[in-house]
Amino acid sequence: MEQAFHFSNPDYVLSPYTGMTREGWIEAGRHLLSGVFRHIKSFEDPIVLPRSETKITYPHPDSPANLHEAECRAERFEGLARTFLIAAPLLIDDPDCTVCGFRLADYYRKQILRAFSPDDPLCVGTYGQLKEMAGGDDPFRAFQQTVETCPISIGLHICRESIWERYSKEERDTIAAFLSGFAHGNTVPQNWRFFNLLDLAFLYMNGYPIDEEVMADHVSSLLSFYAEDGWYRDGHSFDYYSSWAFQVYAPIWNNWYGYEHMPEAARLFEERSNRLMETYPDFFDEDGHTNMWGRSGLYRFAAACPLDANLSLKHPSIKPGLARRIMSGSLLQFLSREDFYVPGQGIPAMGFYGPFAPLIQGYSCAASPYWMGKPFLCLALPKEHPFWTAKEENGSWERLKDREVKETTLDGPALSFSNHKANGSTILRTGKVVKNCGDRHGMWNYGKLSYHSKYPWESAPAVPADESAVESQQYVLTDGNGGGEELANVTFWSGERDGVLYRRQFFNYTLSRDTFWMQAMNLADFPMPFGLMRADFLRLYRRPVTVTLGSYGFPDNGTEILEKSESSAKALILKGFDSQGRKKQLAMTVYDGWDELLLRKSSGTNPDSEHSLIVYARALKAKQYGGAERCLLISQTLTRESHEDFSGEELFPIREILYSDPCAAGSFGPITLRFKDGREKRVDFSGIEARLLL
Repeated sequence: MEQAFHFSNPDYVLSPYTGMTREGWIEAGRHLLSGVFRHIKSFEDPIVLPRSETKITYPHPDSPANLHEAECRAERFEGLARTFLIAAPLLIDDPDCTVCGFRLADYYRKQILRAFSPDDPLCVGTYGQLKEMAGGDDPFRAFQQTVETCPISIGLHICRESIWERYSKEERDTIAAFLSGFAHGNTVPQNWRFFNLLDLAFLYMNGYPIDEEVMADHVSSLLSFYAEDGWYRDGHSFDYYSSWAFQVYAPIWNNWYGYEHMPEAARLFEERSNRLMETYPDFFDEDGHTNMWGRSGLYRFAAACPLDANLSLKHPSIKPGLARRIMSGSLLQFLSREDFYVPGQGIPAMGFYGPFAPLIQGYSCAASPYWMGKPFLCLALPKEHPFWTAKEENGSWERLKDREVKETTLDGPALSFSNHKANGSTILRTGKVVKNCGDRHGMWNYGKLSYHSKYPWESAPAVPADESAVESQQYVLTDGNGGGEELANVTFWSGERDGVLYRRQFFNYTLSRDTFWMQAMNLADFPMPFGLMRADFLRLYRRPVTVTLGSYGFPDNGTEILEKSESSAKALILKGFDSQGRKKQLAMTVYDGWDELLLRKSSGTNPDSEHSLIVYARALKAKQYGGAERCLLISQTLTRESHEDFSGEELFPIREILYSDPCAAGSFGPITLRFKDGREKRVDFSGIEARLLL
């Protein structure tokens, strides 16, 4: 039985890129909810979805009894709250909306009240109950339920006539008391503060008392996380939480409370949303696709929701037709794929496309992917709003010439993203990354050298006996003296100069050692029409070391493998198909510093396909001291969404490499790359030390 989403009556006049209209979004919401409600037997049953993954996600069966009970309650709450993000907007136009025989307004009205009633068997746990259940020893303990109160507040507000206003005064008081416990209770000191903030604002709007000092404290902290360029730092990291938390909840808070009661804070939130809109559309590729990057990747197209949130501000800046085009493209990126759904169940798989365990965090459960319900808040915009009536447009992609690249570099969040018209892809490069030495999951999410919108990141393939370790878009060092493998767990940012992005990575970085006793790499890379060129400098304090660098993971569903060379440069080319039958092509070229170009087969490590291939370069750096052994590693990775051959000039674009040092090894001084088309690119690491940002 096919489960992929197909919408009726596409309108390619109003929406020339996607065909999606308001009616298409309503169909998409009903489609997602039909996958949920096929598992609900009666109005008395909570939303607890089948689990396709049980080792990483919660509830964890080996948890202590009290913790396991709290997790089971949180699981019920996630199912209720996150699907309500989709159901509530549907009730705006159709208060009688029915899915799988369930009248949504009746179901959610009943289940929300039961979840919030302390004595009901389906209560998800009041703040006080959960503290008691946890033993009460930790005064700063926070609970997953805090997160889920927020979508309930949002949903109750936007469909208030269908649910909130149908409650009796006593029932509203019960819900308000539940919300007040979490609104005023302890929270996690990052994006979670917004959950408390919106609960407080909801209570205030509905005439319930709140502690306005608590409100002000959360606002102050959230504003302080701002890092310029429209991005907020969430914890240490930058990721989509800046988008689907800070840049969605802040506009809602502005309208609920901020504009009237804290106008200066509201002004800052609005200003920063508009600042994000200056560049955020270029974060998506020509098809509107979302890049797989950062934690909680199973939220998928939730990354697009700041676009419509901006339009709810008093003075929005995003073009409505561009916002709808990106949001619809990102939604279709996932919903239109059969493997997005658990076979036969109609619910999203725990992964990016299909099931993919390396992506999942332990704080997720089967209902967690429905955080992707946030973009459906666009249905709260009236039918006559320009978001729905403006013609789709595609921003920068409409203005780029055939082989042109647009590069955007933001020092605040340490993000550089390039739009490549030649293949329609967007490539992201990141910095200010700090992960523990053994946190490979964190390195995959944040610390890869680049993230490609058409080639989602691949986890580590198995290492055959007597072969070097390989990671896609990561350097791996293997110590020849028995020291084992080392991965780059910290990435410092030095910014862009003359079209070259400079960063530094440390391998097995730890505060217990001085950096002189750590292997490191100075990174220098810049866009080419079909990809990126790298000219990276090894900073090794001990040798021998084997160095490997993997390209992007390539889906292997029948792949043609080609080899080409020109002088000392070598290229390996893969032509094949992804799991959806779309043509794919990848080429990796190596120049100076590398010994060989190889291929690694893998299974279970690619988000798109069961089998995959990684082209990788390898070099042995053997001599402990000496300037003649090349320190510079020059490589290039190209991709194409067709099987049209790359030209010789595309595969081997460099005509000449000029070194400053007498050994021509790149050991010091600038390096000049002269290209066959007459361009030159100068790589100079001399300024990197003065501007390392973390």
